Amino acid sequence: MDAAVRNEGEDFPTGAWELPEELKMLQETVRRFMETEVRPLEETLPHDAFGLPPELLKPLQAKARALGLWSLATPKAYGGAGMGVLAQTLVAEEAAKCRMGAYFPALGAFGGDPPNVLLRGTPEQFERYAKPIIENGGKAFSAISEPSGGSDPARSIRCRAELRGDHYVLNGTKLWITAAGSAKYGVVYARTGELGQRGGITCFIVESDTPGLTMRPVGVIRSYSPYELHFENVKVPVENRLGEEGQGFKLAETWLVHARMPYAAGTIGIAQYALDLAIEWAKSREVFGSPLAEKQAIQWMIADSEIELRAARLLTYQAAWNADLGKDVKVDASVCKVFGTETAFRVVDRCIQIFGAMGVAQELPLERWFRELRIKRIGEGPSEVHRMVVSRSLLSGRR
Repeated sequence: MDAAVRNEGEDFPTGAWELPEELKMLQETVRRFMETEVRPLEETLPHDAFGLPPELLKPLQAKARALGLWSLATPKAYGGAGMGVLAQTLVAEEAAKCRMGAYFPALGAFGGDPPNVLLRGTPEQFERYAKPIIENGGKAFSAISEPSGGSDPARSIRCRAELRGDHYVLNGTKLWITAAGSAKYGVVYARTGELGQRGGITCFIVESDTPGLTMRPVGVIRSYSPYELHFENVKVPVENRLGEEGQGFKLAETWLVHARMPYAAGTIGIAQYALDLAIEWAKSREVFGSPLAEKQAIQWMIADSEIELRAARLLTYQAAWNADLGKDVKVDASVCKVFGTETAFRVVDRCIQIFGAMGVAQELPLERWFRELRIKRIGEGPSEVHRMVVSRSLLSGRR
């Protein structure tokens, strides 16, 4: 029955969209894990810590494994949790509710996933490179970005790979590469075709100690540095090529799009936690003879933050849901990435304002989250590029 003609007092049907029961249980499991295991442990660490020492990390990971929270995105057939995109998104939102935020969700308790493209490699490649990460945790880096920049990295990549007999020789530079300093290997995208050809990119597995590969950390506004990678006549055996020559970006397309939903969700989780802290502060803080929460300016900050977070969360869940249904979610992913990261930044900014001077003190995590969220509006594609994706879709008549 249409709501407009429903009789007054008649009960509404209970068919509204909500998370399936098993995903609600997953959400609650992660929430409890964060409250009882992660955040108390984090309180023992310095403000800008970006990892746990092995003696603390291993027991935490063992507890996560026992809950089935391990290698979340890796299919069960390969030894992972086999979570869909929506499940990963829910976990990312809850796991970011700690001082280390979305860069180290749950302090690394959930292990790691090998680069998605490795799951499409040869059995030998999987056994040698992917399996150790799934079994023991850890990370591998993915090297796409370069100093040449550009809104379309597939066309602006200048790092070259030339086939010479039984190996390729790589020359060039990669920049802003996360986890390169601690990873044993990474997946590198290099040009084997002509400059400007999107199809001229090939994907390679490159071990971090390969002669000719040098790395240096690049300091940024957060405590954890990305790296610059320089390749000078780096020899990579043919058997370390992933897929066919020139098909590197085709291998990565789905992974690049689907990663944006958990990425957005992590920022939403940070902002929600910040808002929860700000609400408690506003209720307890006395100013000019009454609680801060009674000031209309504060009430509106809280209301606007809640409204925007609800919208960001639903956009992100919808995009993840559609991804699990097998739909093309390129535009959905851009929408939630822009709205989620920009909303989270605004919300944390408001929360700092509510706390006043305490908001920028290192006694609280807000100033660290503020720095992290500023980067999140650039990572995984800056907001302007995603707006371009959305507008091109609309202007071309595709919705």
